[in-house]
Amino acid sequence: MVTSPEPIEAVSQRLDKFLSDQLSYASSLGPEAETMSRAGAASLRGGKRLRARFCLTGWRAVIESSRARDTSLTPAAVSVAAALEIFQAAALVHDDIIDNSDTRRGQPAAHRALEAAHAAAGWTGDAATFGRSGAVLLGDLLVAWSDDLLEEALADQSTAAATRRFYADMRRDVTIGQFLDVAEESAYAVYPDEEHAERALRVASYKSARYSIQKPLEIGAAFAGADDEQLDALGRFGHDVGMAFQLRDDVLGVFGDTAVTGKPVGDDLREGKRTVLVAFAREALPAPARRTVDELLGDAELDAAQISALQNTIVDTGALARTEELIADYSRRADRALVGARLGDAAVGELRDLARAATQRSS
Repeated sequence: MVTSPEPIEAVSQRLDKFLSDQLSYASSLGPEAETMSRAGAASLRGGKRLRARFCLTGWRAVIESSRARDTSLTPAAVSVAAALEIFQAAALVHDDIIDNSDTRRGQPAAHRALEAAHAAAGWTGDAATFGRSGAVLLGDLLVAWSDDLLEEALADQSTAAATRRFYADMRRDVTIGQFLDVAEESAYAVYPDEEHAERALRVASYKSARYSIQKPLEIGAAFAGADDEQLDALGRFGHDVGMAFQLRDDVLGVFGDTAVTGKPVGDDLREGKRTVLVAFAREALPAPARRTVDELLGDAELDAAQISALQNTIVDTGALARTEELIADYSRRADRALVGARLGDAAVGELRDLARAATQRSS
């Protein structure tokens, strides 16, 4: 039963119930298992619930297109959206390990929280090693939880096979995309400079655009029984919004306000992210200045002055302006994808609102 008419509140309620059941099981195994499960629950606190929003709006867009169908939220649709949020938590846990991030949403990252739990319990051995090892396993547990909740939602559903297919595509693409992102920090050096922007856009597509917006939309639509035409319109819209979303994330990773983003200013520069911003900046620089940028990128000890110098370079080369133009272009293309689509009018309006919120943001 859905107890809240508000979609995201309904998702939060479903997550609370699911996590309560998981914590009850873990507590029966002892305090160590409970520590792990509580860390998993903590990883689901906060966030914009972006994937759940797009999933449920994609579902509504298809449901509303048939006037004969009830558009009220169903428990199964809410559970599918909640499963996406659990998978997102898994991806973030692993992402923070890869990026050596200490914080997430203004709180300790999962590996740091588990490190602190090790120290607080007075256990022997290296707390940091335990934290990283525990977080790898925690990410795996969260993936299993997302599968469990998804399968519960799909039980006896006529659209289960199509929904599973899109869900599987999402998991594959984001995993490959994450590896492409990691690889690019080293692989860029063997490719011509003029190819770097296109390679960065490939990473953005697979790591973020498909995973964050396109696939959640398609998963919701497939669950609602969308036909090929509806899936095509939502897929094109979702991918272009997703690209604009990731490019906005790249801008915030360099210029974002720590008080708003919850991450240190210039964090992407310290991590050595080979984003479109960086590619555009390098294209405009002479070889000596390009080498200086390459030497600084990826230095975890960059100080405020060095971060500021890199920020100024990105602005002065026109890379920031070019990236903003690209964001605007993707946003316009996304909007055109919905024109004339056989989707519910109210849901289409909400999709456009969600697109603006995803691409015109400060966190």
